[in-house]
Amino acid sequence: MPKLENYRKIKKFCLEWGADLFGAAEISSLKGTFVITPRIVEGLQSAISLGVRASCEVLGEIEQQPTKLYFHHYRTINMFLDQLALRLSNYIQNLGFRSLPIPASQIVDWQKQTAHLSHKHIAYLAGLGWIGRNNLMVNNKLGSQFRLVTVLTDMPLKSDKPTQEDCGNCRACVVLCPVKAIKEKREDFDHLGCFALLKEFQKQKIVDQYICGICVKACRGKSPFNKS
Repeated sequence: MPKLENYRKIKKFCLEWGADLFGAAEISSLKGTFVITPRIVEGLQSAISLGVRASCEVLGEIEQQPTKLYFHHYRTINMFLDQLALRLSNYIQNLGFRSLPIPASQIVDWQKQTAHLSHKHIAYLAGLGWIGRNNLMVNNKLGSQFRLVTVLTDMPLKSDKPTQEDCGNCRACVVLCPVKAIKEKREDFDHLGCFALLKEFQKQKIVDQYICGICVKACRGKSPFNKS
């Protein structure tokens, strides 16, 4: 039972240090998509996916564009996630295993919107939710109002299972997207249209990074406690 024991130990550590979501996944099917030196990830067969929720009040200020408050909050969550991943990585190393923390928000190619790896695809495999019409990770309780970080490891861990849930009849993000980048089918998401809007926000000096937050605010998940 070492996989289950390790899983419980790591989960307890992460929740105590502030993670709101936790899951683990076997990642052999995704390694070919990583933008990481292959020899570094060789032998790291598992990924730990962590989520930290965003403030409903900060998101509540967003209307047709991101705000300075949201921009600061966005960066603060990313910093917290990176610190959490570092703590976890060191904890795993001190237990005698390898670990590799992946930055929460470090884009390798802005035009293609790619990073070292896809946090959301790992989160999907780790059972944290599904990829919604808004092209973001959607959790049943938190909607898309959270951010993710990943730690890769060779520590034997029990793997979670992907959910079979989806957005169902909810189209809140479709209605609110200013450039109609969000379509009926997730596969039809207009990446270029979305990125053009992000560039416009930055050009107007509204924020200093390519972020929006409108569809994040719209997506509250399926919990009845999130509908107010």
